[in-house]
Amino acid sequence: MIRILGRATSINVRKVLWTCVELGLPFQREDADLQSPAFRALNPNAMMPVLVDGDFSMWESNAICRYLARRERRTDLLPAQPQAAARIEQWMDWQATELNNSWRYAFMGLVRRSPAHQDATQIAAGVAQWNRHMAMLDAQLQHTGAYVSGQDFTLADVVLGLSAHRWQAAPMERPDLPAVQAYLQTLARRPGFAVHGPAAGP
Repeated sequence: MIRILGRATSINVRKVLWTCVELGLPFQREDADLQSPAFRALNPNAMMPVLVDGDFSMWESNAICRYLARRERRTDLLPAQPQAAARIEQWMDWQATELNNSWRYAFMGLVRRSPAHQDATQIAAGVAQWNRHMAMLDAQLQHTGAYVSGQDFTLADVVLGLSAHRWQAAPMERPDLPAVQAYLQTLARRPGFAVHGPAAGP
């Protein structure tokens, strides 16, 4: 059985948990001391999650999701065809870089209430950037009329579905993005999202 190290409320851990549900994979999730020598030996970044699959271990949540889909030969979630896979991975990488960086300061200040993230100007700038990036996602969803990369659910929807829920749940002003709202309603019908999405927090 694979092991997933990291707390269940972490958005990056939840990506992996939801992926396991989609794959029908049994797993054991464990809390971890990120600063312990044992954990840092698995991930020198001291960040969650870490996947342990027998003698193999790895970190970076989106890479873990891709590994598991390929391990299970689930080409519906991550196609073997290079261009189809590239389109999905493009959006996954955008989530991990551009989108995540846009909301970081605002999220830490508004949701986590971090004392180090209470500058009102920076929070406002973060909210604006977060909303701008979510409008890009809304435009893509309007274009496909369904999921992020097209008509079918893929790994891109796991990582961006959780991000879209985080945006919706944050206590801030946001524009009306009807395609994102419809998308979240569609995802709510998936068992993995029901357990590891809204129920687990923003």
